[in-house]
Amino acid sequence: MLSEKMEEALNEQINKELYSSYLYLAMSAYSSSVGLPGFAHWFRVQVEEESIHAMKLFDYVNNQSGRVRLKEIKEPPMEFGTAMNMFQQTLKHEQFITRSIHELVELAHAEKDEATASFLQWYVEEQVEEEENDNEIIAKLRGVDKNEYVIPSVDQELAKRLPPR
Repeated sequence: MLSEKMEEALNEQINKELYSSYLYLAMSAYSSSVGLPGFAHWFRVQVEEESIHAMKLFDYVNNQSGRVRLKEIKEPPMEFGTAMNMFQQTLKHEQFITRSIHELVELAHAEKDEATASFLQWYVEEQVEEEENDNEIIAKLRGVDKNEYVIPSVDQELAKRLPPR
């Protein structure tokens, strides 16, 4: 059974994950509008992944006899600048999510809720992967100044991303 504090914090995280999905959908739309179909595809796959993250939390709260409270999702931006700017924003957002997950783990320990602390370890590991992926793409995009073909090359590579299983 979840404490009130834990339930509220998990509901906040559901909102953050749904916002992440919404943000990446906006980035997908923007990528399409500036002629980067591979980037658009990559972000669409990310939308699915973030939705899965939200639903795992949603199911966990329900399975722990908690009450899911869906909150308003704020509107994401429409403009993201260059490909590099977009991925720097993506990394910054994922770092925000990582901090939020770590705070949830700390709260779970403070509330002596070892079940939730254990459940959240999947998210801790997932966030390491999220940040690593963003950093790899940023590293590739750094080559733009040296080679004008980097963006089309990265765009083609991102188009190959498979959806989550």
